[in-house]
Amino acid sequence: MEINTIDAVVLAKMFLNGAKNLESKKEWINELNVFPVPDGDTGTNMSMTIMSAAKEVSALEKPDMSSVAKAIASGSLRGARGNSGVILSQLFRGFTKVISKEKEITVPILAAAIQKGVETAYKAVMKPKEGTILTVARGGADKAAELAEETDDLVYFIDEVIKEAQLVLQKTPDMLPVLKQAGVVDSGGQGLVVILQGACDALSGREIDYTIEAEASATVTKISKETEAEIRFGYCTEYIVVLNHPFSDDAEQKYKSFLESIGDSIVVVADDEIVKTHVHTNDPGLALQEALKHGSLSKIKVDNMREEHQERLIKDAQKLAQKQAAERMDKNPDTQNVTVEEPRRETGFIAVCAGEGLSGIFKGLGVDVVIEGGQTMNPSTEDILNAIETIPADHIFVLPNNKNIILAANQAASLTKDRQVHVIPAKTVPQGIAALISYIPEQSASENEQRMTEETGNIQTGQVTYAVRDTVIDDKDIRQGDYMGIGDQSILAVGRDLEEVTLNMTDCMIGEDTALVSIYYGENVDEDTAAGLADKISAKYDSLEVEVQYGGQPVYYYMISAE
Repeated sequence: MEINTIDAVVLAKMFLNGAKNLESKKEWINELNVFPVPDGDTGTNMSMTIMSAAKEVSALEKPDMSSVAKAIASGSLRGARGNSGVILSQLFRGFTKVISKEKEITVPILAAAIQKGVETAYKAVMKPKEGTILTVARGGADKAAELAEETDDLVYFIDEVIKEAQLVLQKTPDMLPVLKQAGVVDSGGQGLVVILQGACDALSGREIDYTIEAEASATVTKISKETEAEIRFGYCTEYIVVLNHPFSDDAEQKYKSFLESIGDSIVVVADDEIVKTHVHTNDPGLALQEALKHGSLSKIKVDNMREEHQERLIKDAQKLAQKQAAERMDKNPDTQNVTVEEPRRETGFIAVCAGEGLSGIFKGLGVDVVIEGGQTMNPSTEDILNAIETIPADHIFVLPNNKNIILAANQAASLTKDRQVHVIPAKTVPQGIAALISYIPEQSASENEQRMTEETGNIQTGQVTYAVRDTVIDDKDIRQGDYMGIGDQSILAVGRDLEEVTLNMTDCMIGEDTALVSIYYGENVDEDTAAGLADKISAKYDSLEVEVQYGGQPVYYYMISAE
């Protein structure tokens, strides 16, 4: 079947199916991440980025090319998470600039749009690296330009572009040695191919469900329904069971049945070693007691949803009061004694981190807004934009504290018009803390930006976590369950003993000029264990000052800085 034009309705269907195809395969794409850490999240970042746009496209009642293009560009731009998500949003941004004024898309228009998308994405990355999603996209764009001179059939055209993208994807391990050593292709490039395949399936007429669930509003809907029922089960309970013995199908069914007898909203995900559980219940203790029959517990999290609901009601009431006050001011500017927001000030600060202790440290250093995220969830561009908008300051410094958040922060800065946003390229939490400490109030924003940026380069960071799969990186054989000490540029230590790996990693970080070592211990490490580690470092390096602070971060047992 030959197709020569694509209208807005068909384009919307293609985009939605590309999004759903990626959503269905995101965990597989996550597994392609080179580093075998528990927060490998390329698939998740790309999926959340495109699903943000898909919800806007799905909401269009009478789509035309302009409205579809705007929904794709705006939704992906604001929903972009992580480097892969930001690059994907820029591919869409360039693509939609070409098609937005067209009534129908032909092969030449599509080829030009693909090329513009690649150009826009390359410009967004300060130092583009080949062997990544950018390379795969460019390979597809080059093939598209070639095919535009040969065919008018869009089905054939897109199919051939996908074949070329797949071919380039298979070559990515030859471009990036770290991919070849790990035995994987680039995860971002794979995600892009998955999107294109979904879009091509839709164009070819496969029977597809184009419904996109509004995930962003799902929580609100769930809460409002539970509120109407006065929140029948009040505690959101999550934990992981580290199994003592294999979890048979019969055992799993009995376990689920028990949870159903004490609550709802049950999610049980089991593999050979662990069982991840989520349940809403009025008695979390019963769920934990049942879980203990199968093994030990970790990452226990219990939230009182009734308290959260009350807090949300208070915040909503405060927002409504501010909105009403602002409306009164608009109608009557002479109204006295009405304060809508605090006075504008010179400077504000935003930091991204995960962990109660780290959040407290940043707030203690003067940070206005701490965005929860980093190691296990990258905040979106819109998350950062929303934080910026809450701070009444002319200059706002953003500390991403993770290399995979810097692009999203830069994108948020570019979308902010009424104040100056300074993104400090802190790639780790210790770098962010050091940058913040170096801030001098008496100096200008530009001077502080330069100093804070320079300070990030003076801090070495090591982070200790565990491997989720077997692989080889930096000539180190890594086995699932190994502890890994990851430095700024490479993996510094691997082994089966947590303390030994941490000490070996720290040894690699300490040099002749090192004066201070700071240890931030995570949620799965107790204070005494962290203090014992510090004592061993102090004993070996008696000229060093060693600090220990509670970070409370998930996934990473220790974050250690050397300066």
